[in-house]
Amino acid sequence: MITELVCTAVAVALYLNTLDADFCYDDSRAIKTNQDLLSETPWTNILYDDFWGTQLTHSGSHKSFRPLCTLSFRLNYTLHSLRPFGYHLLNVVLHGLVTALVTAFSRTLLGGGLWCLLAGLLFASHPVHTEAVAGVVGRADVGAALFFLLSLFCYARHCRLRRGLAGVFQSLDCGGSSAARCWGWMLCSLCCAAASMLWKEQGVTVLAVSAVYDLFIFQRLQFGPAVLLLLGKRRNLRVLLSLGMLASWGAFLLSARLYWMGNKPPNFSNSDNPAADSPHFLTRMLTFLYLPAANTWLLLCPDKLSFDWSMDAVPLVKSFADWRNLHTVAFYGGFILLGLVGLRVPVSPAKESNGKEHVANGKSVTNGNGYHPSETHQNSEHTKMTLNGSGEHSHCSPPTSLPPTESIVLFCLGMLTLPFIPATNLFFYVGFVIAERVLYIPSIGFCILVAAGARTLYVRLRTRGFKTVMLCLCMGLVLLNGLRTVQRNKDWNNEENLYKSGIKVNPAKAWGNLGNVLKNQGKMAEAEKAYRNALQYRGNMADMLYNLGLLLQENERFPEALHYYKLAISSRPTLASAYLNTGIILMNWGNLEEAKRTFLTCADIPDENLKDPHAHKTSVTSCLYNLGKLLHEQGHHEEALSFYNKAVQKMPRQFAPHSLFNMIGEAYMRLNRLEDAAHWYRESLRTKPDHIPAHLTYGKLLSITGQRTDAEKYYLRAIQLDPTKGNCYMHYGQFLLEQNRLGEAAEMAEKAAELDSSEFDVVFSAAHMLRQANLNEAAERQYERAASLRPDSPAALMNLGAILHLNGKLSEAEANYLRALQLKPDDAITQSNLRKLWNIMERQGVRTKLGMQKVGL
Repeated sequence: MITELVCTAVAVALYLNTLDADFCYDDSRAIKTNQDLLSETPWTNILYDDFWGTQLTHSGSHKSFRPLCTLSFRLNYTLHSLRPFGYHLLNVVLHGLVTALVTAFSRTLLGGGLWCLLAGLLFASHPVHTEAVAGVVGRADVGAALFFLLSLFCYARHCRLRRGLAGVFQSLDCGGSSAARCWGWMLCSLCCAAASMLWKEQGVTVLAVSAVYDLFIFQRLQFGPAVLLLLGKRRNLRVLLSLGMLASWGAFLLSARLYWMGNKPPNFSNSDNPAADSPHFLTRMLTFLYLPAANTWLLLCPDKLSFDWSMDAVPLVKSFADWRNLHTVAFYGGFILLGLVGLRVPVSPAKESNGKEHVANGKSVTNGNGYHPSETHQNSEHTKMTLNGSGEHSHCSPPTSLPPTESIVLFCLGMLTLPFIPATNLFFYVGFVIAERVLYIPSIGFCILVAAGARTLYVRLRTRGFKTVMLCLCMGLVLLNGLRTVQRNKDWNNEENLYKSGIKVNPAKAWGNLGNVLKNQGKMAEAEKAYRNALQYRGNMADMLYNLGLLLQENERFPEALHYYKLAISSRPTLASAYLNTGIILMNWGNLEEAKRTFLTCADIPDENLKDPHAHKTSVTSCLYNLGKLLHEQGHHEEALSFYNKAVQKMPRQFAPHSLFNMIGEAYMRLNRLEDAAHWYRESLRTKPDHIPAHLTYGKLLSITGQRTDAEKYYLRAIQLDPTKGNCYMHYGQFLLEQNRLGEAAEMAEKAAELDSSEFDVVFSAAHMLRQANLNEAAERQYERAASLRPDSPAALMNLGAILHLNGKLSEAEANYLRALQLKPDDAITQSNLRKLWNIMERQGVRTKLGMQKVGL
């Protein structure tokens, strides 16, 4: 127990510096934008959505059905929302528990003491685990490993109790073991296997690992006898029943999962796994054969670790001349050699021990550094035997010896290989080239194998000096692993460090992600440089082209932004967000027809085989909203409503609809369908109670329908929500003006113009209100301000001329009228005002004919 506590303490201590880390990489999509974590989302959605919150049956889903992991995220969210500390804490706690179970399981294979401790410490400190523990989404692997080991422990307990059964019935001579307890442990094992799979898909492989444990660790069979047993040529009904239950349960789980995800495999981007997209069989095969070697190297020498190995991080192996084929040959050669070692006949206990074997109570034991003798070598008189229903001898109590090295090697190879098979791409394609977190469960077998090898070498060394060196090397390995883990944890502490660390492995993706981080930090120049660096390595990355365009748009470099949006669309015609921003730029430039075509093209993109369908639906909804708004401003209110309604139908759960609902209300208002307008204004306020535009528009509607008291409440509420927003005072002032409360209206107008002194519409409206309140001097000041904000506006110049006209400043009024007519020569109101002004000036003897001739009056 002390060994387990030591290893757990080390595992937790190594990751304490991750508790203050931010969310990184995939954490945003799995947690920040995952609607399944929200309390208002029914928890049953977890059963129908994938790990990222996309419906499993959707064509764009990754089919990663991990409801238990998502449920744990939801629990975190319920307790402390989006504060990362709790998410990281639970990851570290789970890693500590898994380490304790690995250490305890090592005890059953290696015995207590030094070698069990070594296996546990190697697992606790291995740097390849950093992504699984420090990255919050890695919880899927850690949680799966926890139930993986629990399932294995339960099955081991089942195997020990099974020895006391005759057939499937309880033996009365067998120490009181019951069939119920035996098969109860089997049921627990199967339930834990299902739970492991519901944390992450590869957890189901524990059923195959349990079979390997049964045959080669518990039964101590060699390969040949094991095959004969599986083929039914050796009669052992109890073992065959157990293995049959494992196989049947595995088939059921896999079939149920396939059915639940719609009987369709996921679709992955070719940039995520270029080898799978290669049209050349040789390239696919050589690359897929090489990837297990590359993964094994990460376990052997984790010097180069990366948050992302997609795209060209691992270049394709295209021919036999590629030198990496030597790595492939070396890997499979070493694997076969280890397999042959596991298949050989176990050596005698005397050769396995360190020469200090002695006898106690008639049984041969060692000092803990060697093996206990196999049950086949024990004196039969010291072992109780009984006959099972098929005439076989059955041991009522489990053997007290540890398994031989050969059996451990076979088991560890199975533990390494079987959980890794889903990630090899040899049987079906997955959405990654290499993913370090996938190695979390296979590394259990690796660490036990290293400890078993170290023990065997230690036993065979003859001198104390060599044994001391051996122990020092083991301690050094653990220390180096621990230091590398602490160093790697710093990379995972925040996104900037993480992406910088990935530049040497996957520069295109790392530079692009680093650009996103720098942009969020407000470092626009550095972000732009990072995006351009990413595009130098891979110029057709649609996301990077789009992100660069977005940055340029925010910096008001619209022509450049439009260029990169179009490149992004060319690279990925389904990138709805690029269409959206292209349309917005065109609309602001006045290219309304082209903007309409862009929005319509976006709306018609099929919602299939998309990496992030939620983001796509959000962009499509925004396109429909902007298209409706464009038509609304052109006076096509019925047509605008049709697009608004399409937006409502398409909008995803995470879309914030308050602006859309408010605009629907505005359209109905323009069509004089006041009840419909009121309904949508209320809907807007229901979805966002502090939405200021809806307060103003609903207040206006209430005023029109005679509900002036309620209308004033909404205006005042809008001002209360944001006292610094001049637009709120302007609308309230207009309401007061309509109620003939001229003094209050003038006060609101002055306040609005003061707060939004750089906003032409606010200042111009304020001037109008002041004029209507007969405060001509104040109105003149605001008209002058409006004309200075927009000196090419005929309306501003004409109204400034009119107020100067009223205030007796005739020459100045004439000058502004003339400037207005130069911009809009056919404006009838300005012409009429100018004639009246000239009549006054003529009576006063100050008018000249020059102005009349210039304007043709």
